[in-house]
Amino acid sequence: MTAFMSKAELRARLDEIGVRPSKMLGQNFLLDTNLARAIVADLEPSEGDHLVEVGPGMGALTVHILESPARRITLIERDHRLAAELTERYAAEIASGRLDIRQGDGAKTDLLSLFGYGPVKMVGNLPYSASTAIIGRFTDAASPASRLVLMVQREVADRLAATPGHKDYAALTVQLGRRWSVRKLRVVPPDVFWPRPGVGSAVIAVNLRPVSGLPNCDPEIFSVLVRKGFSSRRKQLRSLLDLPKGAWEEWSSAKGYPLTARAEDLSVDDWADLAFLLTHPGHDHPGEVCDVVDSEDRILESRLRSDVHVNNLTHRAVHLWIFNAQGELFLQKRSPWKINHPDLWCSSAAGHVDTGETYEEAGHREMREEIGMDCSLVKFWKAGASEETGNEFVEFLVGRCDGPFRFAPGEVETGAFFPVEQIARWVERTPEDFTPLFKMAAAKFLGKR
Repeated sequence: MTAFMSKAELRARLDEIGVRPSKMLGQNFLLDTNLARAIVADLEPSEGDHLVEVGPGMGALTVHILESPARRITLIERDHRLAAELTERYAAEIASGRLDIRQGDGAKTDLLSLFGYGPVKMVGNLPYSASTAIIGRFTDAASPASRLVLMVQREVADRLAATPGHKDYAALTVQLGRRWSVRKLRVVPPDVFWPRPGVGSAVIAVNLRPVSGLPNCDPEIFSVLVRKGFSSRRKQLRSLLDLPKGAWEEWSSAKGYPLTARAEDLSVDDWADLAFLLTHPGHDHPGEVCDVVDSEDRILESRLRSDVHVNNLTHRAVHLWIFNAQGELFLQKRSPWKINHPDLWCSSAAGHVDTGETYEEAGHREMREEIGMDCSLVKFWKAGASEETGNEFVEFLVGRCDGPFRFAPGEVETGAFFPVEQIARWVERTPEDFTPLFKMAAAKFLGKR
């Protein structure tokens, strides 16, 4: 095991490169090698992972990250002098292609560029002044991360891990808790840092929650509702929330809350359930009707969509590939609440062809419903019905549109434009991130563009 620098060695090297620890940048350098090793172990790195470290500083955690079996490592350091120091020290690892060092603000990281190298886990001894912004960035819907292990100010750790009724339970707790769980792993005293901070620290683990049992609410409605609820902690929710008449009385009674309940009384999941009352349902209903077709794609009859799926009847679907002016392809990440292929990346928009629609008409409708935009569409491929396509004839349509897009709650979790080369590498390295049909089309077409 590699040991990190002693305090004297650290100070000497910082003097050599002209760095005086900055309070503004939150530069408190970790000295405890055993603690650094434990933090990296908490990340549970495995072969094939892409480990991202924010704020590596002089590399106290980095030396142990490099000893892990991770396939790819990315360091994001705001101080250009420290980034240059790490670049010089780890030149061989950079040349091998395993290590990438980026100079920049962790709170403004280009998350999309981190996709395609393997499952992302993020670690960091975060500057206190920017910790919540960095956490917010890496827990965004578009983040590739599924686990974070972070050293933060103890006050922040207490707030993020707080439970209902506790004084630290706040809007930040609830906003993060909708999709993420937070666990405090250990408390860290100030004397393991140089310079010694004036407050205590704590290590937390932040993990993406499974959605089983969680209400499928509109995340924007959820966020607005929580902000309103916590805007005045002393006020009762019935006077703060703009709910339909009688809705609060009915909901609170059903959930066992008093009419006088305040924001800190509600659990995260009950906040989501309350937001669900205000969420408009998506367009994918089991009562919709689509055409059943034969092996030549000729219409036989019309059946309820639920019947079609239960009986595995041959039917029709469309997939849209939307490119922007730069030639990047827009991918959507399916909602984790979808029945088929939840939380996987897929075409720009996709769905069934309803009774009476042509493939192209269905394509325009799905684009409007799922991503809130429309454009000219041209057929570029048709896949025959098979087990691989889910017994669907699938027509692929291509179009050009730069957005911006509006995602349908319960249908699309997030989406973004990606360079074609990045998508091809991503599909090859982590195919489990994509729907089967998208992988089939990507293998046929992405390498040829």
